[in-house]
Formats: sequence, C-alpha cells, structure tokens
Amino acid sequence: MSTSRVGLRFFQNTRAAFRNASAPFRRQGRRFQSSEAGAAQEQQSTFQRLWNSPIGVKTVHFWAPMMKWALVIAGISDFGRPAEKLSLTQNGALMATGAIWTRWCLIIKPRNVLLATVNFFLGCVGVVQVTRIFLWKRSQAGSTAEAAKEIEHEVVDSAKAVEKAAEGALKKSN
Repeated sequence: MSTSRVGLRFFQNTRAAFRNASAPFRRQGRRFQSSEAGAAQEQQSTFQRLWNSPIGVKTVHFWAPMMKWALVIAGISDFGRPAEKLSLTQNGALMATGAIWTRWCLIIKPRNVLLATVNFFLGCVGVVQVTRIFLWKRSQAGSTAEAAKEIEHEVVDSAKAVEKAAEGALKKSN
C-alpha cells in the first residue's frame, strides 16, 4: 500500500513541476492585456530607454567599452608592424585581459554585453599578435622548441626587471 502512495506523490509532484514549466506558454493568450507599469514602459522612446538603462549612457558600463575600443583599434593597427617589433608581454597581457574580462562581463550584474564584446575582440587581437610573434621567433630559431625557449627567456627577463624595479621602489619608500 505504501508503494502506491510513493507513486502517487511522485506523479503529483512532477505534474506540478510541468504545470509551472509550461506557465509562460499559457500566458501568451493575454498579450494585449497590460498593466499601467507595462504601458508606461512601452511609451518610452529609444533614447529614454538608453538614457535610463542600468548600462546606459550615464554610466561607466557604457563609456568603459567605448574607451576600450581604442585598445582594440591600436592592436589592429599593429597588424601592419613587423613581428620582431611587437612586444610579447604586452600582447600576452592583452590576450589574457580579453579572455578573463569577457567571461567576467557576463557574470557581473548588470550583465554588460558591450564590455564583453570589446574584451572578446581585445583577446582575439592578442591571440593574433602572440601567434605572429611565435611564428616569427620559430622562423628565426629554426624550430618550435627553440622559439619557445627564447620566448620563455624573454618573459623571465622582463619579469626579473619588473621585480627589480618593484624592489627598488620599495627600498626608496622605506
């Protein structure tokens, strides 16, 4: 007798879950009925919606992506430069920044698709430039392993230079 009750409870619970899941589809018949708040929102012009949006023109969520496009354009303009004149650390930083912030912009509230888009393109520019640098180093060194070792030494040397500069600044402050 208890086994039939378990089946009945399961049926009732799943039935309620399916009713709630299909609720948005049943409400489509009332699309011409509106409340006062919904009607007022529809009356706003495109400019008013852009102005009053949480990621609108008045906020940093709008202007940060606009300013960041300058980095993307600068990176694209570097496509014309020879690969030996490009900085691996700078383009690696652009690549990492673009990848990390693209994901983060889709997590934070308000979700900022404009900033995610510019960061995606920033990461793409970084990937292209790092690939160009790697291919140039490989052509100079003769093999992929030698090019990777040369790039590793470059990165280590630049990291040591930054470390020395930080230590010097710390000693000056004390």
